[in-house]
Amino acid sequence: MIALTVSLNVHADKLEDFLHAIETNAKATFNDEAGCHYFDVTQDIKDPLHFVFYELYEDETAIEAHRAAPHFAEWRKAADVCVVKGSQVNTLSHRIFHHQ
Repeated sequence: MIALTVSLNVHADKLEDFLHAIETNAKATFNDEAGCHYFDVTQDIKDPLHFVFYELYEDETAIEAHRAAPHFAEWRKAADVCVVKGSQVNTLSHRIFHHQ
């Protein structure tokens, strides 16, 4: 399993547009991509313009498929407008364990 963590900041005047775009992308990713096991979007309590996504994919091929999906292209268009340039940090890691 490959975890993708995304951390970013959003322009205040684009917050509603961002929320709509990421919800659409996250739902389509989870519902339509067999290789996606979860896609959680979190909003910082102290800084409501800071977000972290926690995504889990079967493997790197699933991440590549995600990035090639039409809904990801739409998400990137919105992100280009809503996300503060230079604030996005993507981290790929191996999931070691998970508990429920």
